[in-house]
Amino acid sequence: MAFSLYLLYAGYRFYRYYLWVSGQSNVYAPKFPSVEAFLPIGALTALKHLVLTGQFDAIHPAGLAIFIAVLLAAFLFRKGVCGWVCPVGLISNLFEGLGRRFGLSFCLKGWPSIPLYSLKYILLSFFLYIILFRMDGQSIAAFMSSPYNMLVDIKMLLFFIKPSLTTVVFLVVITSLSIILRNPWCRYLCPYGALLGVMALFSPIHVKRDETLCINCKRCTKICPACIEVHKKTAVRTPECQGCMECIGVCPVKNCLGLNTLLGIKPSPLGVAALTITLIFGAWILASVTGHWESAIRPEMLRNLFLLTGGHVMHP
Repeated sequence: MAFSLYLLYAGYRFYRYYLWVSGQSNVYAPKFPSVEAFLPIGALTALKHLVLTGQFDAIHPAGLAIFIAVLLAAFLFRKGVCGWVCPVGLISNLFEGLGRRFGLSFCLKGWPSIPLYSLKYILLSFFLYIILFRMDGQSIAAFMSSPYNMLVDIKMLLFFIKPSLTTVVFLVVITSLSIILRNPWCRYLCPYGALLGVMALFSPIHVKRDETLCINCKRCTKICPACIEVHKKTAVRTPECQGCMECIGVCPVKNCLGLNTLLGIKPSPLGVAALTITLIFGAWILASVTGHWESAIRPEMLRNLFLLTGGHVMHP
């Protein structure tokens, strides 16, 4: 909830920046770099550029810094960003709670769910194939310096404040589905979550269940936003685990459910959540200190580019 409130503030600050860039206001409002967290595709491109050239993205540096921190958090602490930070996950859980209140929410399990689960991995594979295998260093450099990439954060904002009919229909459908089908976006469609799930497969941390203490109350399974049948597992290592640790919180038997590591250390859920959030904030501090947080592109240049193109820049 706290992160969602922060992101609402970031969105408000960015909207004021947009008004200045688009010429609707003469009062300059600096860009709020945190909004670049919503540009994972561009950040993946910038990460490949960093690996190939050793050069940090100068256009959307905050996006790359956050992206690296999120990947590292998924590797170390599973998908804690999905469970503790992502505002989309919060919204999905709110609509799921509404569905539960009226007895509408259910989990689709078994074979019928497999084709749906594959959708986000298909989307992830497409982006990985295009960026990692089809785009060479020259193509990546051309993309990163293109007008489209320079204004992509503003285009992201326009996607929400000036949505097309297709966008409205999609948002209505996915929101309505969230009431009756548990977390459809997170479970079936989010390629970012799919990437974090792949990273989480290598995480040293997982939820462990003590079969000798379990009373088979199934509260852990009922609360799980990813519809994982926790009460049937001795260790939860699936990439679908969001790292929210709600299952541990509702377990009525002490020490039945808990976190475990490869070394046998049993960290506390709150400690892992705190470390996840600390890692994200640490990335912000490190990027700020090293000059990799604020864009190197002058605001006046971006404003002139937007006014020249009317914001209608096409993908290169």
